[in-house]
Amino acid sequence: MRFAHTNIVSKDWRKLVAFYTQTFQCKLIPPVRKQSGAWLEKGTGLQNAALEGAHLLLPGYGEKGPTLEIYQYESSKVQDQPFPNHQGFGHIAFEVESVVKTTETLKRNGGTLAGEITQKEVKGVGEITFVYARDPEGNLIELQQWRYD
Repeated sequence: MRFAHTNIVSKDWRKLVAFYTQTFQCKLIPPVRKQSGAWLEKGTGLQNAALEGAHLLLPGYGEKGPTLEIYQYESSKVQDQPFPNHQGFGHIAFEVESVVKTTETLKRNGGTLAGEITQKEVKGVGEITFVYARDPEGNLIELQQWRYD
């Protein structure tokens, strides 16, 4: 068994793919997915299911690593913006070389900060520098940088 992917349902999948490739060096894995039909309706439980999008290879795991799947459904429902303390899936996290530099890149590419860059000593582990941010569609991302003991 192995972890396969995390999915984000987007309002503009191309824009969000560009954000993640430019900000986190994710790589587009062809082909672009255009899916619809009875098989998709059956598997998702949605009537008239139709989507388009792409898989992005996440950095740090090689060519067979997990992906970030960004899909845009022909018909989608808007949900409230997630907050760190909402139940359910909360955020995705990237361990980066520099939280400060990555936040600059994130903001330049249309993202925003949800919190402030913070440092904390974690006894027996090391020091973490982290911040919660949002992609251009409001999805939560944790940026973390570790200095290990």
